[in-house]
Amino acid sequence: MNRSEPLVLGIESSCDETGVGIVRGDTLLTNTVSSSMEEHVRFGGVIPEIASRAHLDAFVPTLQQALDEAGVTLDEVDALAVTSGPGLAGALMVGVCAAKALAVATGKPLYAINHLVAHVGVGLLDGGELPENLGALLVSGGHTEILRVKSITDDVELLGSTIDDAAGEAYDKVARILGLGYPGGPVIDKLAKEGNPKAIRFPRGLSQPKYMGSAEQPGRHRYDWSFSGLKTAVARAVEQFEAAGQEVPVADIAASFQEAVVDVITAKAMLACTEHGITNLLLGGGVAANSRLRELTAERCAANGITLRVPPINLCTDNGAMVAALGSQIVMAGGEPSGIAFAPDSSMPVTSVHL
Repeated sequence: MNRSEPLVLGIESSCDETGVGIVRGDTLLTNTVSSSMEEHVRFGGVIPEIASRAHLDAFVPTLQQALDEAGVTLDEVDALAVTSGPGLAGALMVGVCAAKALAVATGKPLYAINHLVAHVGVGLLDGGELPENLGALLVSGGHTEILRVKSITDDVELLGSTIDDAAGEAYDKVARILGLGYPGGPVIDKLAKEGNPKAIRFPRGLSQPKYMGSAEQPGRHRYDWSFSGLKTAVARAVEQFEAAGQEVPVADIAASFQEAVVDVITAKAMLACTEHGITNLLLGGGVAANSRLRELTAERCAANGITLRVPPINLCTDNGAMVAALGSQIVMAGGEPSGIAFAPDSSMPVTSVHL
């Protein structure tokens, strides 16, 4: 196997995107994604069983398309990488079983990869080597986390995370309350531009002193987030307008909600960075497409002397290229293959980069 510049095929199926990506070293050859999002719209959220069946239908065509676009054959591939967690159990199972079948059929080594760390690894495809003193702010439909990355292949630390809803999940739920449909992120982002972000002061979860503590004596949730109370506050606000017989100011509520989300995310991320010597931050995950989050993160990073890197939007959302990118780094670092006896882990901790 070529360990200096390996040709790695990555498979992603943790939620509703079936992704197959191919990289050579840290060069992206193809990033092919088939999404089942349209099938979930009428339910207002991802239905795990539907997502799993969609992965089954999409895998072989997506694989074939990726190989065609990259101009390579399975024989030429040096290694296979697959998301083994975290994610939806049934969806993960489809991707993992497909990867194991490919490994058995081709004799290629297989690496079981952490989905969250892969979101960081994707930065390698858009700027080469990752800098020192690196942190990662991952914001998506299923995850909101701040990580410290000492080594992309074997030393990643979780500094803070959401204790309930992820930010993207909160967007979807608030969009449902406001009658805006699914997915909620893009429509709220667009509508917020027409509203007043200071119209309603919505709560910033876990920001009270009892949760925060101090730098010397950090509170239990100093770098953590909570969005379930914010979602409830939006619902109460809508009810109050309706009870008073007033028209619900949807744009103002959307703008005020969004400001509450991005304000508390970026404030806590900056705190974690400055208190842990993080001078380079990568912003990733599907919600990294949010214009206000990108804007405020850039603004606050600049104010704190932190260099910000944001991958292209198509690499921020779930994809196979990020799995292949991390797999490639592990191969080049001399990491051992996972074999085929491992099981997918829907709650795989970020400290476990690969199995």
